[in-house]
Amino acid sequence: MLYKIKLKNADDHVVLDDNVYEWLTTDPYLVKMDFLNNLRRHSSGCAVFQKTWKKADGGYKTETIYLHKIIAEKYLMGSKSKKNNLVGAKNGNKLDCRVENLIYRSRAVASRKRKTSSKTGYTGVYRENKRYRAVISIKGKSMHLGMYDTPEEAALAYNKKSRELFGDDGKINVIKKATGDSGEA
Repeated sequence: MLYKIKLKNADDHVVLDDNVYEWLTTDPYLVKMDFLNNLRRHSSGCAVFQKTWKKADGGYKTETIYLHKIIAEKYLMGSKSKKNNLVGAKNGNKLDCRVENLIYRSRAVASRKRKTSSKTGYTGVYRENKRYRAVISIKGKSMHLGMYDTPEEAALAYNKKSRELFGDDGKINVIKKATGDSGEA
């Protein structure tokens, strides 16, 4: 069974497994601070608990707990390593906190999986005059993949090279317009 928990500051919901939901609703520390009812959407897109506590000396302490991270620390510790120590979502949805969707990744893989900031909407695709250049980074060096008439064609070229170089750890653009291909090139 899956549970959907509405976030406090957004119309979005977090998805949880039943065993994770049971743990979050019975752990004494998490229950005491009303953890599930105080989840918010963080600027990074994930669910976070954040509360400011008044300290005995009159100062304040802000406690921040990332939902995906606390779940991974409890249920996926065997897969954490010195290299793979950042928690990510396999399907790219940071609010899908089912254990099967969480994975420990290296910083390099996490960086490749990040949302693009390209104006074309595709990772590795840049407009130059009336055409589109496809570029991919390999060990910090840019590799030119070609010039294309449409951003979708350039994105497909990027996808092909990304899959070739990085396999499942590579970033794959989701092609928005119909080009006769779903983006799975």
